[in-house]
Amino acid sequence: MDRQTVSATFPSAASSVADARRFVRRVLADWGMEASADDAVLATSELATNAVTYAGTSFEVACRLADGQVRIEVRDLHPTRALAMPGMNATGGRGLPSVARLASSWGVTYDRRTKGVWFRLPRPGTGRSPAARAFDDEPGATAGPAGTRASAATPAANGSGPAAGARAAASDGVPGAGDRLLRSPAARQTLETAVGTVRDVLDADAAAVLLTERDGRLVLGASVGLPADLSLGDLSTAGLGPDARTGAPWVSGDAADPIAAALRARSLAAAPLEAQGHLTGLVVAVAAAPGRFDEAAGARLGRLADEVSLSLEKARIGELERSWRGWLSFVAEASDLLAGTLDQERTMALVAQLVVPRLATWCAVFAAGEGETARPAYVWHADENHADALRDLLDHAAAPPMDAPGPWHGFADVPADVRDAAGDTAGDQAYAFPLIARGRRIGSIVIGRPHGDRFPRSALDLAEELSRRAALAVDNARLYSEQTAMSSALQRSLLPPGVPDIPGLEVAVVYEPAGEGSEVGGDFYDVFETGERTPSGTAARWRFAIGDVCGTGPQAAAVTGLARHALRILAAEDMSVPGVLNRLNRLILGEGERARLLTLLHGEITPRPRRDGVTIELTSAGHPLPLVLDPDGEVHEAATPQALLGVFDGVEFTTDTLQLKRGQVMLCVTDGVTERRAGGRLLGDGHGLERILAGCTGLSAGAVAARVQRAVRDFGPEPSNDDVALIVLRAS
Repeated sequence: MDRQTVSATFPSAASSVADARRFVRRVLADWGMEASADDAVLATSELATNAVTYAGTSFEVACRLADGQVRIEVRDLHPTRALAMPGMNATGGRGLPSVARLASSWGVTYDRRTKGVWFRLPRPGTGRSPAARAFDDEPGATAGPAGTRASAATPAANGSGPAAGARAAASDGVPGAGDRLLRSPAARQTLETAVGTVRDVLDADAAAVLLTERDGRLVLGASVGLPADLSLGDLSTAGLGPDARTGAPWVSGDAADPIAAALRARSLAAAPLEAQGHLTGLVVAVAAAPGRFDEAAGARLGRLADEVSLSLEKARIGELERSWRGWLSFVAEASDLLAGTLDQERTMALVAQLVVPRLATWCAVFAAGEGETARPAYVWHADENHADALRDLLDHAAAPPMDAPGPWHGFADVPADVRDAAGDTAGDQAYAFPLIARGRRIGSIVIGRPHGDRFPRSALDLAEELSRRAALAVDNARLYSEQTAMSSALQRSLLPPGVPDIPGLEVAVVYEPAGEGSEVGGDFYDVFETGERTPSGTAARWRFAIGDVCGTGPQAAAVTGLARHALRILAAEDMSVPGVLNRLNRLILGEGERARLLTLLHGEITPRPRRDGVTIELTSAGHPLPLVLDPDGEVHEAATPQALLGVFDGVEFTTDTLQLKRGQVMLCVTDGVTERRAGGRLLGDGHGLERILAGCTGLSAGAVAARVQRAVRDFGPEPSNDDVALIVLRAS
């Protein structure tokens, strides 16, 4: 008994879905199961997307090979979250219909910490492929020739629930032979072999296979001996006689017979091609002379038609399976792309460009704010020459419905002059699909094709599935944009509006929040004047501060705001530097459970007589110590470490006095600088920051700040995961 288990854990990030797919494909390749890799990768992609998008946690993918079957499980950290097959408006569980189709079995497991969804695939060669078995489970599936089972309707990608059932019931059930078989190499080979065999066996002048389209028209699938310029015109199944409708072969010597007339023949023998009780086409032998075929010829043709029907049905099922796999791949890749961006406008643009030209000739994404009418937010046309006219039409059209998908006739009420200017585009057929996320109607997607170019049901099913996923992606982007805007506004409120001019001192500051601006950082700085003004109207003293609150987000921002505003208020009361820190320590401790630890470097600047630099009285409360660069390139620390704020009550802080003389530079940083990481190394290890500062000899304050900022950025290959703040003071 062979048994192997391989697992890997992935973080909660959009890129993890692609990493999980590559992991599964690599594992199955190592096990010699490449034939099952496509099914396994598609199912894993859906479940990993669910874990990232809906659970929002890290997840584990475990592959186990035992007794000729591979079992794959995706586990996340939400054991109490129920899983259910999704309905029309569900925003979760979107991968389960795909898993149900692909897998031989699947299920959900729980333990105390995690929830997992597993599925099992057989080893290649141990049974029918899961995708082929999926057709047996389609509503309305019946036994075909020689026991072959096939669906009466094209399977929808990820379709499920009442909507999918309604679509299947509404289908006419006629297999679309012409629109699918002619794309299949196996079917084309079968058709070409069939017409040659029919002509030889019946000694006919020519032979043909006519295939049935969904609207009943007959199209020429293959022929031999017929004129090259032959056209079937409006030939359809509606004009066939009773033999064709009952599934029996027939012969005719009547030149007025619709098929004989279309094929320019005086006599013919014909036999129907059937699948699932439906007429899918005809096999026809024709001759220029009357009376060439008898009943025996018709019987032989009937037996040949049965063999052709079986071969064509196998080819049709194969083509359906390939298309269905392509649909699933399309949906999986679309989900990956949509999960990879949190920009609202880019997400809407991506949705439109995914649709065109794969599903439609053009696509418009309508967006609606709270209580607003939906208006076009992004329009994309396969032919850019028609894009302006299309947008003009959409701007004048009524908003599409946002309650249920269906045909949209919004161009009908557009003013005549706008319709005339748009030309043929005004007559395009269109379908609208609502964008519903978290119970909110946020807009709709409208797709269109030229008049007469019908939408395949598969395209509509895919568009509907894509609209569900797009709705959640657009809403996620909207929420992220709102959060980022609020965070940016809050962050700006926690930073000073500007840096004052201080006689005899150059001041430069740098602040870089970590991440993408979706959270408020805990680092802050401030430089401000304090004390009574001199008779000349200038400030006598200035204060500076640079601090780091433990953590990020709203709770850290609350402490940051408390600290920065308290510093200014207490300094305005002419409280000394250590007195300010003593009072601030008590204020933070008074916050109770909401309190956060705070490191702070706070100092007061007083100009020296005759502009010979400045005097700085400073206190470092648990903060990285400031560094002083002398004109000769020597670097030394300028303060003594003391306790950080928010830990001990009754701490008494003291000050260090520094005479910063002309040409000297003092650098104050947060730990986002000293703890910048590159692998296992930190920038501050081995006096790294001191060496960087020593290389800044002779530079202005602004140049020193820029040099240190660049060194922090270049130290590691990945972006910093901590805020960076620094103040440079240079006596001039």
